[in-house]
Amino acid sequence: MRFSLSKKKKEADTAGLPTVLFVCVHNAGRSQMAAGYLQHLAGDRVTVLSAGSEPKNKVNPIAVEAMAEEGIDIANNVPKILTTQSVVDSDVVVTMGCGDACPIYPGKRYEDWVLEDPAGQDIETVRGIRDDIKRRVEALLTEIAPAH
Repeated sequence: MRFSLSKKKKEADTAGLPTVLFVCVHNAGRSQMAAGYLQHLAGDRVTVLSAGSEPKNKVNPIAVEAMAEEGIDIANNVPKILTTQSVVDSDVVVTMGCGDACPIYPGKRYEDWVLEDPAGQDIETVRGIRDDIKRRVEALLTEIAPAH
């Protein structure tokens, strides 16, 4: 019985909140930075997910460093595989260079952000990518969950 109550509470806590899924190929750079920013900026106003069509085994250390400069810790995040269920569960799906790997479902909002891949880039380049992601996340947040 306790499990049922806590499950209902969890459903009630997330009911009505927009869910955003960020997808890139490896879920190690762009999508992790975007998810980190949205979680940081939105708090409990948005449910944030990220995934990759071919996830790496760890988040890009340069992306971790760039986000740490902004006071956002993504060091313990783990890249996850993109699943059909994660797309079904999302209201907004933001893709970043994953091509046709992301399944399309009616009723979902899709955005494709053309961003350079931070893999193998130096910190200066990754900072530029990070700052571009931040601007896009801020604009998205204003649209889907304006501040009260």
